[in-house]
Amino acid sequence: MDKKTISRDGTSLAYESTGEGPAVILVSGAMSTGGTVAPLAVPLADRFRVVPYDRRGRGESGDTQPYAVEREVEDLAALIEAVGGEAALCGISSGGALVLEAAASGLPVRQVAVYEVPFADFLEDGAARYEEYTAHLTEALAQGRRGDAVELFLRLTGMGEQTIQGARQSPMWSGMETVAPSLAYDDAVMGDGLVPRERLASITVPVLSVAGGASPVWMREAARAVAEAVPEGTYRSLEGQTHMVEPGVLGPVLAEFFAG
Repeated sequence: MDKKTISRDGTSLAYESTGEGPAVILVSGAMSTGGTVAPLAVPLADRFRVVPYDRRGRGESGDTQPYAVEREVEDLAALIEAVGGEAALCGISSGGALVLEAAASGLPVRQVAVYEVPFADFLEDGAARYEEYTAHLTEALAQGRRGDAVELFLRLTGMGEQTIQGARQSPMWSGMETVAPSLAYDDAVMGDGLVPRERLASITVPVLSVAGGASPVWMREAARAVAEAVPEGTYRSLEGQTHMVEPGVLGPVLAEFFAG
């Protein structure tokens, strides 16, 4: 991230800009940075100015306290202003919940695309799982148990215990613990973990909600529900893709949508 802008509360936000044309801001999900979503810039940069950034509390961006979802919406407002006053937004996973909230808040957004926001409406005991996760995550972070917080998140994503314990021994674990406090931010952005249908109904711009055809049924149905809740919503399924979507597959779909 080679550029900086300042959010309303004074938080420094690190971002980069690739390509020329209408701005498209890429928003990462939990445990991710701008670098995680930056590969999406490759299939988009020949038609758009693509702007990945480090959300507050991760990467090279600051982390002014106290946190509130509204502060992250203000972060996006600052980025939009920095890149010309209007932009399309693309959010991956829980980053999708943030861009939907930003659009509902009335930011100067042309279009919104989201990929597999993990709303749990169609997951068995989904609401209860989110509630339990929130309680345990809050406790772990309050006690400074960052590693346990990361474990909680990995279990929530469906990762097996053996894989989690293996990850603990890997070189990447210390980096995951570094950004663990931001898990609370994504948790706040996700609300109660269910599709916020009333809030989505207030969005006045086109929304594309995408899911992988090889992803679990509950995640695909959640993506469809997002599209159905928005007045100008469209649902797309990408054959063979999972939650770890390939940029070369998602990118052309986004380019077509943002060019519309």
